[in-house]
Amino acid sequence: MKTLYLLLCILGTLLPLSQFVPWLADNGPNVPLLVQQIAADRLSAFAWLDVLVSAGALAAFVVCESRRLKMRYGWMSLLGLCVGVSLALSLFLLMREYRKPN
Repeated sequence: MKTLYLLLCILGTLLPLSQFVPWLADNGPNVPLLVQQIAADRLSAFAWLDVLVSAGALAAFVVCESRRLKMRYGWMSLLGLCVGVSLALSLFLLMREYRKPN
């Protein structure tokens, strides 16, 4: 499972950034344009709202599961949300595989 989670971490980093970095290169850090394009139509809004709810669910899962398993630094996987839910979840699952049993 460790290899699978590591592969998913790599994909969860490369795939989202392969779309965001060119957009950022073209538009710069234009937050109003970013928000406008996120809400451009119902399908875009649907996808982003799904991602936001998923990020909230992931944050709750990571906090609770880290406490349950006594993972001291489990919360650090949430830094992956700076890239996306796909990285943060894969990273937490990888960290959970490497945790030392009590």
